[in-house]
Amino acid sequence: MPRATKIVATLGPASSDPEVLERLLRAGVDVVRLNFSHGKAQDHIDRAALVRQIAEKIGKPVAIMADLQGPKIRVGKFAEGRVQLVNGARFILDAAQTEPGNLEGVGLDYKELPRDVKPGDTLLLNDGLIVLTVDAVRGEQVQTIVKVGGELSNNKGINKQGGGLTAPALTGKDMEDIKTAMSFQCDYLAVSFPKNATDMEMARQLANVAGEPWRHKPGMIAKIERSEAIPQLEAILRASDGIMVARGDLAVEVGNATVPALQKKMIRMAREMDKIAITATQMMESMIVNPVPTRAEVSDVANAVLDGTDAVMLSAETAAGKYPVETVEQMAQIALEAERAEDVRLDANFTDRVFRRIDQSIAMGALFTAYHLGCKAIVALTESGSTALWMSRHNIHVPIFGLTSKASSQARMALYRNVRPLLMPAHSDRDLALAEAERALVERGVLRPGDTYAITCGEPMGYPGGTNMLKVCRVG
Repeated sequence: MPRATKIVATLGPASSDPEVLERLLRAGVDVVRLNFSHGKAQDHIDRAALVRQIAEKIGKPVAIMADLQGPKIRVGKFAEGRVQLVNGARFILDAAQTEPGNLEGVGLDYKELPRDVKPGDTLLLNDGLIVLTVDAVRGEQVQTIVKVGGELSNNKGINKQGGGLTAPALTGKDMEDIKTAMSFQCDYLAVSFPKNATDMEMARQLANVAGEPWRHKPGMIAKIERSEAIPQLEAILRASDGIMVARGDLAVEVGNATVPALQKKMIRMAREMDKIAITATQMMESMIVNPVPTRAEVSDVANAVLDGTDAVMLSAETAAGKYPVETVEQMAQIALEAERAEDVRLDANFTDRVFRRIDQSIAMGALFTAYHLGCKAIVALTESGSTALWMSRHNIHVPIFGLTSKASSQARMALYRNVRPLLMPAHSDRDLALAEAERALVERGVLRPGDTYAITCGEPMGYPGGTNMLKVCRVG
């Protein structure tokens, strides 16, 4: 059984060498993430070109995701690079301070903090390792008492427990970065810290305008990192093509114990709404320095797969870790073993569903038929990739092949669970297209003489949203 769950890997110093990058792609990376929190515009342009060059060399469809930095909700710098805060001490966060900080206080990159907090609020710094209680707000100063101390170093992040920081999802830097991402036609654009659907709609509009010279529109991924996004989740999903369960900042705002149930809810909602779900943050964290994962990390990845996530994501593990290739290999093996243990009950997915669109009904019919006939593959001839996406929302241990004449659709489908995208020539003749599809899968060893497969397409050929035919074939 081929692996259905996709792997997203972040590029960085440990993985930007062409030889290492090729090994990563061969090991199982389906989507490469370019983190715009680091590096210059040209760095990302060069890395995107390198990814596509190597992907073409090895004959593998690989999507590129540009991940925007979002607002810098951070403390400033310290004179000695760090301080050691002790419980009960007083510490000032000063939006007006320009000189380096010390044990008494530090400046802020996020100048709006004094307007966003009040006495009694809890601030969490450095991913929640430092906890401060707001004692008073005087002018530009937020005066706090250290509740949980520890080492605080330059530019560490700030979260407010329960949310409520007013920083906009899109900064001036993000808007410039969108233009950069569109210059190399990223397949997906991930937006950091969206609070509502409007944030995603604005990002999509900016991306579409920036991509207009190439007639390119990327898939939009909402990173769910703020507590305010949780009650708006359905609206955010409707405005997006998918979500990233960004468990780091989200856990700091809503509490660690709340995140596992939220993860399951978000993945389930995304699948029900025909959207993509990516599970991220600390999935294989120990492999930054160790050659094998912990048992807890193995369970974490496996549970995300069993939840139905489209993809599991690696951050520092591949960007800066000692064992980037080994990490991907381990993750791929964990995902495959978890999928083998999945309980497939396809019929239950159809009981309460009403399909009003012809193309969606055909997609569901292909799943149902392939499952009950024991087909070796499901083939979707698709322009936009929508038919393959709908099929991939249901667990079925039959591989789905999305065949398209559009390179952009091929790359987009690289993120869909259980979908293997293939590029094929455009055909206006239906019978020619069906014969070409069968030939392509026979050549790849997917189908053998006597095998049955289900295939969907549209008549007339070549029109997005036009899928209206389902055919069950046997290889002669």
